[in-house]
Amino acid sequence: MDRGVINNKIYVVGHKNPDTDSICSALAYAELRTKLTGERHNARRAGQLNEETQYVLDYFDVKPPALLTDLRVQVKDVALREVEGLDGSVSIKTAWAKMKKENVKTLPITRRGKLEGVITIGDIATSYMDVYDSTILADSQTQYRNVASTIEGTIITGNPHSYMPKGKVGIVASSRELMSEFIEQDDMVILGNRREAQQLAIDLNVSCMIICVDTGVDADILAQAEQREIVIITTPHDTFTVARLINQSIPIRYFMSKKEGLVTFRMRDYVDDVKEVMMRNRYRDFPVVDNKGNFLGFISRRRLLNCRKKQVILVDHNEKNQAVDGVEQADVLEILDHHRLSSIETMGPVFFRNQPVGCTATIVYQMYQENQIPVSPTIAGLLCAAIISDTLMFRSPTCTSLDELSARKLAEIAEVDVEMLAQAMFRAGSNLKGKTAEEICFLDFKQFTVNDTVFGVGQVNSMSADELKHIKEKVLPHLEKARKNHSLHMIFFMLTNILTETSEMLCVGPEAREKLISAFDLRAEMDELHLKGVVSRKKQLVPALVEAMQQ
Repeated sequence: MDRGVINNKIYVVGHKNPDTDSICSALAYAELRTKLTGERHNARRAGQLNEETQYVLDYFDVKPPALLTDLRVQVKDVALREVEGLDGSVSIKTAWAKMKKENVKTLPITRRGKLEGVITIGDIATSYMDVYDSTILADSQTQYRNVASTIEGTIITGNPHSYMPKGKVGIVASSRELMSEFIEQDDMVILGNRREAQQLAIDLNVSCMIICVDTGVDADILAQAEQREIVIITTPHDTFTVARLINQSIPIRYFMSKKEGLVTFRMRDYVDDVKEVMMRNRYRDFPVVDNKGNFLGFISRRRLLNCRKKQVILVDHNEKNQAVDGVEQADVLEILDHHRLSSIETMGPVFFRNQPVGCTATIVYQMYQENQIPVSPTIAGLLCAAIISDTLMFRSPTCTSLDELSARKLAEIAEVDVEMLAQAMFRAGSNLKGKTAEEICFLDFKQFTVNDTVFGVGQVNSMSADELKHIKEKVLPHLEKARKNHSLHMIFFMLTNILTETSEMLCVGPEAREKLISAFDLRAEMDELHLKGVVSRKKQLVPALVEAMQQ
């Protein structure tokens, strides 16, 4: 039986280093799509929350979306072959019968659900073809109930769950004298209806007597066997057939490949990695286990061909290097954005909505209105906060009349004061106490590519000049290290004063300062690079930098 595709979720996710718009729009749009389609959509985040976004979620009592860092196909996206595990004490014959019935070549050996090993058709062939000595039933601790089942016999006395502690298997077909030389205490003997042989077996204190062709056992023989705790099994087969079948009673744990030597996978393992491991190990089936070692099913090369891609909706970005890793392997269903068109490629046509507004949340609110879906106070609060954040409370040049109108309507629904919420958000966002320079650099950071040049732009917004000064002192010494660690040609960092609508620029990397000076026609001798009226990364800074780099 196949385990159906476990991961049938549709993810709604923003860009790496998420800002308030990226998180709040994902939450709001996931709820809208769920209501419209009846199919569950799950909001996710592609990185750590910044202080401003955390404040917004706390203010509206919303749990942060779970982290999604990779969209590559995982084992959980593959239909596993489910098969019930066998106990290690089960006989080889039983395992073989199950393989034939279910048309499989590998079976899991489990104990209380936990994987102990596997038995393959090759292991069973080995058990039949190899020559073993007569002590193998004792060595393998084969239970008497296995022996009885294998030879279609009946235990008429003795403990069926016990086994030979030592000794060998012998066939009694000789005189009393020869039998006395050959048979020893604790042996298992195969014999017929000769009472003399049965009595001698008891006298020699064997562990088990197999009486063939359903020969009756005299009452006194039975009584003696019970007294000595000797197991007696009767079978309809003759001695030849019993001798041929008896090794098939050996428990499968004796021949199985033990877990310690197996290649196993977990549900969160990536299929790319799994394929590499499979290339180095020429097995047919590979067990999949959970974190506690419980067996979940088998995966094979053939099943990897039928794996399902993760389904994702991208919000607030359409640039590949800003997207979750592995997006090229995902099934991108939709893109909602308000930035320039960039490098996301899809296998087929998708719903792509891109509007020249200041915030993705404005687009999401429009879609609620277009579909006549009421916006809850909580969702209204999240969307309003996103617009306030992206437009710097309507001060950014990216802000349109639609953004401000939407934010004020949403504020009414959420019953919040726009100005008070904005002040609290920006205060929380610029409170970077306890953050490392690395964390501050990448709190609100986006990466761009122009021809062969890869550069990043970070931004911190504050209403306090003193606070921006402290941030500068902490970040500036770290920028060059950050640039090298992230393999970037240049980094530009915006220290934006919301009240004065001015950004001081920090630059690192070859020609970074020159490109910025060229882009904004600044004086080369300036010690500090201040851009008056420049507060928007998207609409003011990045377009100017891109033009300068293309010259």
